[in-house]
Amino acid sequence: MLVKDVMMTLDSFPVILENVIFKEALEEMNHKKLGIACVVNQENSLKGIITDGDIRRKLLKIQKPLSAFFIDDCIDHAIVSPIVANADFTLEAAVEIMRNKQIWDLPVVDNSNKLVGLLHLHPVVEALLKK
Repeated sequence: MLVKDVMMTLDSFPVILENVIFKEALEEMNHKKLGIACVVNQENSLKGIITDGDIRRKLLKIQKPLSAFFIDDCIDHAIVSPIVANADFTLEAAVEIMRNKQIWDLPVVDNSNKLVGLLHLHPVVEALLKK
């Protein structure tokens, strides 16, 4: 089984442009009910990710009013070198990456770093249990 057989499609998880304000990124994460947003440019190249955990750590580290975060560009709070997978990776290889890095989500990109999907742990577990 390959990553492309299980990954979420672009319309089913938060994908936001790098110049969107942070508040809108949080609203999109809340709307899609997922603790990650992928940040892309106009050409859909992956520029970074924002996760619930990264937001929590950033709020604790940076001493500024919470409302001041909301107007920042979302890329200012993104992890700009995220760990990624390719759609043609085996599911087992992707799960090994997720296990080693202790992450639940893995952006899926093509060979030119265009975002094509997201591998989320819950669908992966379901697919592996059915296998």
